[in-house]
Amino acid sequence: MVPYFQTRFVPSDISVCVIDCFHFCLFSAKCFLDMKKTISFAMLGIAMLSLSFTGDNAAVDMHTIMLIKEEGFHHSQVMKSLFELSDLNGPRLTGSDGMKRAEQWSAEQLKAWGLRNVTIEPWGTFGKGWEINKSYVAMTAPYYQALIGVPRAWTPGTNKRIEAEATLVRISTLDDMANYHGKLRGKIVVLSNLNNQTKPNFKADARRLEDDDLKKLEMDTHVNDGYTNLSQKPIPAKRRVRIRATVDSFLIAEGALAVVSGGRGTMGTVFTSNGASRKWDAPDVLPDMELGSEHLGVLGRLLESGEKVSIEMDTKTTFLKKDSIEYNVIAEIPGTDPELKDELVMLGAHMDSWHAATGATDNGAGTVVVMEAVRILRAIGVKPRRTIRIALWSGEEQGLLGSRAYVKKHFGDRLTMKLKPDQKKVSVYFNLDNGGGKIRGVYLQENDRLKSLFDAWLAPFHDLGASTLTMRNTGSTDHISFDEVGIPGFQFIQDPLEYGTRTHHTNMDSYDRASANDLMQASVIMASFVYHAAMRDERLPRKSIPSVNKSPTSYRR
Repeated sequence: MVPYFQTRFVPSDISVCVIDCFHFCLFSAKCFLDMKKTISFAMLGIAMLSLSFTGDNAAVDMHTIMLIKEEGFHHSQVMKSLFELSDLNGPRLTGSDGMKRAEQWSAEQLKAWGLRNVTIEPWGTFGKGWEINKSYVAMTAPYYQALIGVPRAWTPGTNKRIEAEATLVRISTLDDMANYHGKLRGKIVVLSNLNNQTKPNFKADARRLEDDDLKKLEMDTHVNDGYTNLSQKPIPAKRRVRIRATVDSFLIAEGALAVVSGGRGTMGTVFTSNGASRKWDAPDVLPDMELGSEHLGVLGRLLESGEKVSIEMDTKTTFLKKDSIEYNVIAEIPGTDPELKDELVMLGAHMDSWHAATGATDNGAGTVVVMEAVRILRAIGVKPRRTIRIALWSGEEQGLLGSRAYVKKHFGDRLTMKLKPDQKKVSVYFNLDNGGGKIRGVYLQENDRLKSLFDAWLAPFHDLGASTLTMRNTGSTDHISFDEVGIPGFQFIQDPLEYGTRTHHTNMDSYDRASANDLMQASVIMASFVYHAAMRDERLPRKSIPSVNKSPTSYRR
C-alpha cells in the first residue's frame, strides 16, 4: 500500500487543504484501528511535512519548500553576494572593466557552489567599452559651490582642469540653434530649459504595493483599460534624442568647451544616461556632465538673471578598445531523470548596470537573488528531473542585447520565427529585474493556462506577501527575449520601494538601498518556482505563437 503521505490531492483552492488534513487524520485513525499500530505525533508531523498539495497535475512539495525556507532565511548568503557584486566589483556598464570583473566573480562563485558547465559565453560585438576615471565639477563664480554631477556615458573627458564662463542655452527645436551662432566659443554650455520644476515632495520616496494596487493588477486589461503597469518604464522620446544629436554637432562646430545638462532627480539624485553612441564610428561630442536638478537650477537662474557664472571641470573617461566582444555567464544544475534531463528550466537576471553607482537595485538585486536560488537548491541537495540553467546577462540596458543574442543562438530568431530544436526543450524562464523589492506575484504574459498552476505554487508564500497573478504583460527586461520566440518567460511582480524615485539608473543605486528581508524572500520564492518547474511531469503550457513575429515585443527603457 502506498503510504498516505505520498498520495496527491488536487484542491481547487487553499481552503480545501484544511479538509484534506481532516481526511488525513481520519485515515490515520483508521490505520490505527485496522492495523493496531501506534502512530506517534512525531510520525504524524513527519507525514504532514511530506504532504503535497497539487494544482494542474503538479505537486507542491511542502517538505522541499520547508528546506528551501530554512536555507534561504537562516543561512542566506544573498547580502554577502550583493556586497561582493556591487561594492567590490563596482559599476558594471556593459563593455567596462567592472563588467568583466563581475563576470569572473560570478562564474567563480557558481563553481564554488557546485554548479556545473559554468561558462562565460560570448554573444557578439558591442562597440566601445567606456568607464569613468575622474569626475569633478564646481561653480567658481559668483561664488564657489561644489556641484553634484556625473559624466554621461560614452562622452569624452576634459582630460585636464578647465575653467570657463558659462552660458545658458535653450534649444527646443532645431530653429533655436540660430540664436546662439557665434556666441559659444570657449564657453561651458548650461543646457537647460528651466522646466524641471523641483519642489518640495510630500510623497514618500519608498512604497510597497497596497491591496488596491494588487487588485488593479489582477483585473483583466479589457475591464481596466486606463491602468498602467507599475513596473513599466517610460518610453524614450525619440524626437528629443534626434534633436540632441544635432545640437551636439552644433556645439562642437561653435567651439564650446563642455556641457552641463540633466536635471532629472531631486535631493542630490542624478538619473544617468548615455550622451553618445557606443559605436566605433559614432560622431564626436563634447564632455558632458549630468547635474542634479537643484544645482542645474542654480546655474540656470543665475544666468537668466544676467549674472556672470564660471564653472570648473576636470573629468577623465577611458574608451576601452581591446575587447569589443561581450558575454553572458551560464551555469547548470544537471537534470537526473533519463527522459527529462535534456529539458531546461531557466532563471536569470541582467548583471550589467549604469555607471554612476554600483547598480545594487538595477540589477544587482536580481542577479544575487537568482544566484542565491541555485545556491539554496544545491545546498539542500535537490536532484532536479530537468536541468536547471542560470543565466546572467550583459547588454540589457542597451536593449536586451545579451539575452536576445543568446536566445537567437540557441532557440530561435524573434524576427523570422525560425525556431531551433532546443526551443521545444525549454520549459520556462523566470526573471527578476524590477529593483530590490520583495516578490508579490507574477506577470502571466497573457498565458491564462498557467494561472491555476502558479496559484498553487504561490500558495505556500501567501504569508510572505506573494499571492497576486495578473494576465498583464510587462516589458523592459530579459524575459521578453524568451516570450518573443514562444518560450514561457516571466517577470515577478515586486514592491517598488525607491526604484523609480531614487535608484533606477541613478548615482544612489548602492548596497544601502537594498532590503535583506526582501531579497531573502525573493530568493526563496525563486528557488521554489524553479524547483517545481524542474520536477513537473510536463513542460509548462505555452501560448500559441505566430509563424512570423511582425511586431516583436518592444523594449522600453
